[in-house]
Amino acid sequence: MKNSKILYQHGTLALLVPGLLTGTITMGELLAHGDTGIGTGEGLDGELIILDGVPYQVDSHGNVNVLKEDFIMPFANSHFADYNELGIINNASSADFEKAALEGKPNSNTFFSVLVKGTFSYLKTRAVVKSTKPFATLAETAKNQSIFEAKNVKGILLSYYSPALFHGAAVAGFHNHFLADDHSIGGHILDFKIAEGTISVQQFDTLEQHLPVTDKEFMKHDFSKDDIAKAIADAE
Repeated sequence: MKNSKILYQHGTLALLVPGLLTGTITMGELLAHGDTGIGTGEGLDGELIILDGVPYQVDSHGNVNVLKEDFIMPFANSHFADYNELGIINNASSADFEKAALEGKPNSNTFFSVLVKGTFSYLKTRAVVKSTKPFATLAETAKNQSIFEAKNVKGILLSYYSPALFHGAAVAGFHNHFLADDHSIGGHILDFKIAEGTISVQQFDTLEQHLPVTDKEFMKHDFSKDDIAKAIADAE
């Protein structure tokens, strides 16, 4: 039975910090838990966005690829879409978007997802170049990235909001990915402005956190040695 109140997450952003970038879940396994989501491939192989059950990868060349079920990931999340429309958002900056998604509140103490469908007057996105073993740290790997920019593009912004309490497990605040309708641009969003779009929100009451317990590197790593908060902030 599909439960739209559950956000499923495999891995944590914290495990990416020291370079634990081995793929530990397949796309097929992830899609069993949702038809919508984001993530990254093994070795930070591009930026992922799942829409209507179709998993897309924006690679470091800007190509948009439909992924097969055997594609592996160190970190990803998914859920079954059941959004509630909030209304129309116009001429909106990222700050305007966040205020609208939070419905004027300064923060939220629960997880939720936001979907914006419309026209974006400006977009700046990135996708990291795939690295291979032995993996470097998140900070080092993320330096090797491609930046994409576009104006007046139609598409979908998919965002997940995580409470500050869970920073490390996820990104505290909003984590935004994008895919253009014509697949001309996509990836992890660095900056954007919405010309006009429909904004919808889906709130979760349960976080299902799945950890890669069969991965020996993860099981033996001492995370107390990592500056997790700074590394995630720098990479995001």
